[in-house]
Amino acid sequence: MSKSLYETLGVSEGASADEIKKAYRKLARKYHPDINKDESAIDKFKEINGAYEVLSDSEKKAQYDQYGDQMFGGQNFHDFAQGQGSGVDLDEILRQMFGGGGGFSGGFGGAQGGFGGFGGPDLDVNTQITVPFMTSVQGGKYSINVEGKSFDIKIPAGIKSGETLRVRGKGRVHQGQAGDLLIKVEVADSPEYERKGQDLYKSFDVPLKEALFGGKIVIETPEKEVSLRVPTNTKNGQKFRLKGKGIPNRKTAMKGDLYLIANVVLPDIDTLDSDLKKVLEEKL
Repeated sequence: MSKSLYETLGVSEGASADEIKKAYRKLARKYHPDINKDESAIDKFKEINGAYEVLSDSEKKAQYDQYGDQMFGGQNFHDFAQGQGSGVDLDEILRQMFGGGGGFSGGFGGAQGGFGGFGGPDLDVNTQITVPFMTSVQGGKYSINVEGKSFDIKIPAGIKSGETLRVRGKGRVHQGQAGDLLIKVEVADSPEYERKGQDLYKSFDVPLKEALFGGKIVIETPEKEVSLRVPTNTKNGQKFRLKGKGIPNRKTAMKGDLYLIANVVLPDIDTLDSDLKKVLEEKL
């Protein structure tokens, strides 16, 4: 029986937990996108994380050891991962496939529709929510009502549209067993911020005087209010980078950056002093 997850980490099927962890750390360092700038490293890093997600968990590993690559439709793990596309959270797909401790009941069958026959009825419940933009950035509680039940769920910081959260035991109940609630998350647009990967972008107004002669501008950011010093001759569209003030990566916990974009505000010419207008007209 083929078991390509072990090949992904470069360990044998009989490897110990410590050997698996050591192999994962070595490969993760080698292919981390912050270190390895090759485009293919991103997909390789996802595969490494996905393999470790399964093999580092005793229950998931036991399931995989029993069924092997049958769980990926007979494909090896690399081909399965490539088939998911570049924009998916491979770890989340594997969590859905291997979810729960009772075999495949509502697990892989619920997520992909491939192995429902291994367990009982599908007890998982699927729903969708739209969370506020700042909740997706900072994380927090979100109240949800599903099939007449109301409760709070935890939204992890850094979540993005299209990701799925699994809430254990909040699905349907059958013969004393409860399925899970699978929540597809959409993130509402923000009038202030634009997200690009883990980075945030925000425009801020700069009065003409500060743009010409420099000065301090107070700006609200997701974390706190900051005082930004803009230099002399600040141009419209000029970017200022606040390192590490962006969105956390759910896998690495590393934060992106916040880019503040200057919007130079010109005064209404009709409100200017007549002498000043004359000087400007003559000198500009």
